[in-house]
Amino acid sequence: MASLGVHFMLTPEQDRLLTRAADDTARMAVVKTLGGPETLETDKAWDAIHRCLTDGTLTIDGGDDPLAHAVLGGQQLYESDDSFVSHITADQVAATAAALQPLNKDWLLTRYRRLSATDYDGPYDDDDFVYTWDNLVELRDFFDRAARQRRSVIFTVDM
Repeated sequence: MASLGVHFMLTPEQDRLLTRAADDTARMAVVKTLGGPETLETDKAWDAIHRCLTDGTLTIDGGDDPLAHAVLGGQQLYESDDSFVSHITADQVAATAAALQPLNKDWLLTRYRRLSATDYDGPYDDDDFVYTWDNLVELRDFFDRAARQRRSVIFTVDM
């Protein structure tokens, strides 16, 4: 998958602007203003991370909450053939952060190995696993910071 994923921590004001935006154009205008230190780019690793945290599929409704909220889960604020914006509330962020904390490298490796039986089109090798693990560690830290600050989060991906 050649698409790049980005998580954004939202201030309460950004959350209000985004969730109350009148239409897709207005929502995307808000998203385009986001950035800075409260951003995490998971590059292409988001695909394998999402699959490992859920049921192995690349769908918005696969897997169980709260782990399914980490990437594509939550409320879909924008969805087209080439972009997604998934939103999770501060309460969902806290639950997701807590669910991510106990995950370790062995747990991820077990889940990653299951990707060989899916339509995952990443490289599926040792380097890809390390890349996925490193990005999951960063994502876990990101969610932990967002939870401590009681922030909502969006995940965006351009296909």
